[in-house]
Amino acid sequence: MFLHGRTLCGNNLNLVRNYGCINAIERGVEIDALILAPQAQGAWNPQKLHKVYEWVKTHYCINSRRFYVIGMSMGGYGTLDYVATYPDEVAAAMAMCGGSTVQSLCGLNEVPLWIIHGTADSAVSVECSQKVVDEMCACGDTSRLIFDKMKGVNHTRLARVFYLDQTYEWLFSHSLSDSSRVANKSFTINNILLQSAYANLEKNSDLKIIDKSPDYDAKYYIVKKDDTFSKIAVENETTVSILCKLNRMKKTDKLRAGRKIRVK
Repeated sequence: MFLHGRTLCGNNLNLVRNYGCINAIERGVEIDALILAPQAQGAWNPQKLHKVYEWVKTHYCINSRRFYVIGMSMGGYGTLDYVATYPDEVAAAMAMCGGSTVQSLCGLNEVPLWIIHGTADSAVSVECSQKVVDEMCACGDTSRLIFDKMKGVNHTRLARVFYLDQTYEWLFSHSLSDSSRVANKSFTINNILLQSAYANLEKNSDLKIIDKSPDYDAKYYIVKKDDTFSKIAVENETTVSILCKLNRMKKTDKLRAGRKIRVK
């Protein structure tokens, strides 16, 4: 279940294709799941969301042991509110730059949960996620929680999480059938991965990537004499693989002095 942010509220369901899980599939990301993408007119209501989920279970052949929730911004609030209210329904959840409005958050401790928030978020303060984590700590065991404060990351940049294979691989590595419901902590999502989130989508030249993030201005570098991919990657806090993807080059290609290459 994908829960969108406030900008996609309304009565036009096509809006929920602007970013997120549906958009990711349209851009070539393979997500082996039935995507439930409701649209809100205001704040997400856990009880209403649960009615939608119950309807889907009645009308579609799904594996209810593998029900996952992911959302960003207002959708991050919706994710945490829903999981806190119905922890026995959710195999795993991921909430970006959100918070919570429900009275008790103790249910969150029962679910493998990944909370991500940027420290440079001016739309929803990182303190909103921190407050959720603090309340979870007050409830007891938080071993199923992963909480990433991403230094220098703003609000809109976390939309890139929807386009990472790691996002869905992490979610799908959990099931309600797991006896101890341990959170898989072998995955990493960092700023370097976010930088490359759209790179593998650009091979689909007939698809235009919609990204209104203010921090998505491409960054370029002028190659100097004796520069190498490794040197450029280190100087620009990226990786050789990302450089090659962004510039459609191979690691064995020669770098000519004076050439402008994209590093972000």
